[in-house]
Amino acid sequence: MKMNDWKKKAIVYEAYVQSFKDSNGDGIGDIRGLIEKLDYIKNLGANTIWLTPIFKSPLVDNGYDIADYKAINPIYGSMNDFKELLGKAHEKQLRIVLDLVVNHTSDQHEWFKESKKNKDNKYSDYYIWRDPKEDGSAPTNLGSAFGGSAWTYVSERNQYYLHLFAKQQPDLNWDNPEVRNDVYKIMKFWLDMGVDGFRMDSISFISKPRKFEDGPLEDSKEYGAYYYGSANGPHIHEYLQEMNREVLSKYDVISIGETPHTSAKEARLFVEPERHELDMVFQFEHMHVDYGKYGRYSDVTFKMSDLRNSMSSWQNSLSWNSNYLGNHDQPRIVSRFGNDNKYRKESAKMLAIVSLLQKGTPFIFQGEEIGMTNLHIKKIDELKDLEAHNIYNFLRSKGISEDDALNMVNRKTRDNARTPMQWDESEQGGFSSGKPWIEVNPNYKEINVKKDLNDPDSIYHFYQKLLKLRNNNQVLLDEKYELVSSDDSAVFAYTRSTGKEKLAVICSFVPYKVKYNLPTDFVNRNELLLSSYGDNKAKASNVMYLRPYEGVVIRRE
Repeated sequence: MKMNDWKKKAIVYEAYVQSFKDSNGDGIGDIRGLIEKLDYIKNLGANTIWLTPIFKSPLVDNGYDIADYKAINPIYGSMNDFKELLGKAHEKQLRIVLDLVVNHTSDQHEWFKESKKNKDNKYSDYYIWRDPKEDGSAPTNLGSAFGGSAWTYVSERNQYYLHLFAKQQPDLNWDNPEVRNDVYKIMKFWLDMGVDGFRMDSISFISKPRKFEDGPLEDSKEYGAYYYGSANGPHIHEYLQEMNREVLSKYDVISIGETPHTSAKEARLFVEPERHELDMVFQFEHMHVDYGKYGRYSDVTFKMSDLRNSMSSWQNSLSWNSNYLGNHDQPRIVSRFGNDNKYRKESAKMLAIVSLLQKGTPFIFQGEEIGMTNLHIKKIDELKDLEAHNIYNFLRSKGISEDDALNMVNRKTRDNARTPMQWDESEQGGFSSGKPWIEVNPNYKEINVKKDLNDPDSIYHFYQKLLKLRNNNQVLLDEKYELVSSDDSAVFAYTRSTGKEKLAVICSFVPYKVKYNLPTDFVNRNELLLSSYGDNKAKASNVMYLRPYEGVVIRRE
């Protein structure tokens, strides 16, 4: 299953549909809004669009709780709208990737409604049920990723069901072959329609242990780690190879697996071509560089060296990576890894360079291309994020003050990424003519697409240059990555090379000027291809003085 050329050249733009563009004034982004903006995405330089879930859902977890896999959620439009989107995208040589959520369903799915009735019906074994302990309590101490126990009791069966996430998201029992067959039918339904692939949510959790055990207590929580025994479970690769054999191998499509709590060694088993599983995975190690006592919500600032070491380790461990710094579950990258005040433009451009030119498929989350920032809410009631509310209550229960708990949640709430796309300086940022489902970031008058399109030195135009550079240079598509200056405290630098050609990517992560010596083999024989400050020098100095958050790309002559 060697990856073909179009997959190697894929540049993926993630559209969080609910917040991308509202076409009818109801305050919710929709499919027709996406259709309006296809040219915008194409002109950026992306050629593949990943849509967050658009299926029928009660939206407890913003669509990652699916009630009907073969129906479009009416708030986003109709099946005809989706088919029109698919057709028009293909006309523009844009591919469409759907978010496939099959570790769990909504508790409103017909499968679960039937499963919880009794222990003797067609769907009784579609989910993971376990008997209570003798005292009636939950089978184990496992907690949910969103807080509380991972087990919920159902009196009709006198049993508990497992939900690694919200209680309204019961986990499917992949050990049941009928579950797997039904999932494959769902996949074929969309692929036969012309969809170009799937991003598979939480796919590393689909194989559960036969016997559940108490998990370790982490991040000062009262329940055991939700992933214990379930991350990369006993049959995970058997099931993915079956999925590939029965479905993926029969179509020319891309497969992207989200694999939390997976090491680089384990990830190789998902993606190496001879194993016939997935094309690539989303890993999370570099997302943990600012974790602390309270996990992701700790009041901790990342160290660039930790980010550099993590990303480089994965670059050298896998034949192909998914390269990202942000998505719908993470804070805005310029607020997290850059400087969203004085050096917002400079650091946003630098972060694009350091991430998108590594070996693998580049992923851009909507708004990164204009440097959108975190939200900074003032009251917990302003947040929509279920996880953030649960974590806030947990932090308060630990004696943390309201202000400190709010600050900790502000840093990492998923709402930071889910505020509406800022199209222009008009009311609601041009996202909707009505009241948006979630508040627009108040800085939309200063940060928006219209301003970036009219500014030749904008972040958007820089992304265009960067993505063009990537796809016009074979050395950036499928060649060697090597970290350089591994002990530099301010600069993240690496090279991409073939036998003949070599590029150096040099990026400063500090708000002041720093001295940097070019790698020896670039001295006196180099060409400056791109600078985040827009310079057009023919050569780079052998000794560079990188400006605040400057990133450069240099070719060895």
